Amino acid sequence: MLRAENIYKSFGKNEVLRGVSLRVDQGEVVAVIGPSGSGKSTLLRCLIDLERVDSGRVVVGGETLVDTEKGGYAEKSALRRVILKMGFVFQNFNLFPHFTVLGNVTQAQERVLGRTKQEAQTRAMKVLEKVGLSDKAAEYPFMLSGGQQQRVAIARALAMDPQMLLFDEPTSALDPLLTQEVLKVIKGLAEENRTMLVVTHEMAFAREVADRVVYMMEGAVIAEGRPDEVFALPQVRAFTSW
Repeated sequence: MLRAENIYKSFGKNEVLRGVSLRVDQGEVVAVIGPSGSGKSTLLRCLIDLERVDSGRVVVGGETLVDTEKGGYAEKSALRRVILKMGFVFQNFNLFPHFTVLGNVTQAQERVLGRTKQEAQTRAMKVLEKVGLSDKAAEYPFMLSGGQQQRVAIARALAMDPQMLLFDEPTSALDPLLTQEVLKVIKGLAEENRTMLVVTHEMAFAREVADRVVYMMEGAVIAEGRPDEVFALPQVRAFTSW
């Protein structure tokens, strides 16, 4: 489903990604773990073109997002098509405060996918029901808890019918109780065999839900494999015992 090969990214003199390669297969859940500052979030942002790579190759669903050895980024319409294959859930929700919950979930459907208002609302209510928030459709983000806001963000991503979901530390802004309600939703999506790439600090979640775990440090992939394999490695055990 997704292949990233030899990704390099620097900000000024700070080399954040140093030859990162990653794959996510159809129906697979891959968790990316590692210390803060190891490049995990930057990698996700590069995969969905929120940041531009300095070099490397990214292919999503058989279509090339970027290949710096063969001309760089895809042309605009193809780039848009590739990006729409992925849904992105931000760390800090990124909801529109002046829109209701329903408005947040319908806006992109109407403006990007060209759905009618009725079509967008029908789809929105289905995904809001999936995340347990159909009764909050008329409320505004400020009226919701952090966990509820993140579930709205997940519903917004699902409403676009992406082929895979990318999560950038979806629970880092939440307290432990709210963290569990968001993780429950993500676990439910995993049970539906949705393709997901999840950057997370929740080690128990990674052990339980992920098919594979990728461990990053200092801008590079240090280890990857089944959760039991990766968590048994000395350097990963040292990290998880911090």
